[in-house]
Amino acid sequence: MPLLKSQHKPTFLFKHGHFSTIYSAKFRPIPGLMQERERVALSDGDFIDVDWSFSKRKTRRVAILLHGLEGNAQRVYIVGQAKQLVLNNWDVAAMNHRGCSGEDNLLYESYNSGRTDDLASLVAFILKKGQYDEISLIGFSLGGNLVLKYLGEREVLPKEIKKGVAISAPLNLKGSLKALSKAENMLYNKVFVHDLKKKYKRKMPYFPDKMNIETYQKIKTLFDFDNLYTAPAHGFIDAIDYYEKSSSIQFLENIKVPVLILSAKNDSFLSKECYPIALASQLKNIYLEVPNYGGHVGFHKTNKEQYSELRAVDFLTNK
Repeated sequence: MPLLKSQHKPTFLFKHGHFSTIYSAKFRPIPGLMQERERVALSDGDFIDVDWSFSKRKTRRVAILLHGLEGNAQRVYIVGQAKQLVLNNWDVAAMNHRGCSGEDNLLYESYNSGRTDDLASLVAFILKKGQYDEISLIGFSLGGNLVLKYLGEREVLPKEIKKGVAISAPLNLKGSLKALSKAENMLYNKVFVHDLKKKYKRKMPYFPDKMNIETYQKIKTLFDFDNLYTAPAHGFIDAIDYYEKSSSIQFLENIKVPVLILSAKNDSFLSKECYPIALASQLKNIYLEVPNYGGHVGFHKTNKEQYSELRAVDFLTNK
């Protein structure tokens, strides 16, 4: 499909990428929303927690939401998106990646940018309920990469899966890592590394044959973490192998349902390789929208609603 013309026109302050990113993540009031938690047991003995929100009217459609790196289903961008969906007669299943729901997961391994089997397990779990005829997927940042990879890597999808949305997604993981490693992103980088190291340290006593203080002390950057933990824990040779095999851009041409990719030009987390303009123009199911502004998951409209939230609902409902 051709590149979509964006209608996102923020006010002056929100034209600044970092301001938009930080305000939307840290200062936007969290919309009021009821969530009900359900634990899903996984076949490998681990679990994921899902936070449900329900439309006031009976509905046969549900949206699965996937958060970004070290996020959870209580982050404002998840709650805000869920509220807009509920108001438009969707039920919502907001998935917490392994170890992100406030309780550490049980295994040495965890989640990563390309691990789609947990999403597949949640889809199967929801279908088994027999309540929904329509399932759509919305992923943010890392979660957006997962949505696109899930939709493109499988020969056959459940017929109930109708559409997908990827917001601020790092389609090329190596390129995104390079972008995050720039000086302008030092603050974000430090926060991510700090949070990931805390989890690593908490796990160390339970897996002494695989995790130790020496490795912990070597982790200074996101690349270090992926090279020393993510890759070996999930069967990759090293961090580069993990990035190459997990980047969703290579799966776009196989996607068989309509997908909206929404990424701002001034998103400092993304490299030029994360904007598949030429590729999208050749693919009938890929709708690429690249507003000039929005930062990273920061498409501010008002404190009550983000442009991305309204855009995602409109795409799922009307496209």
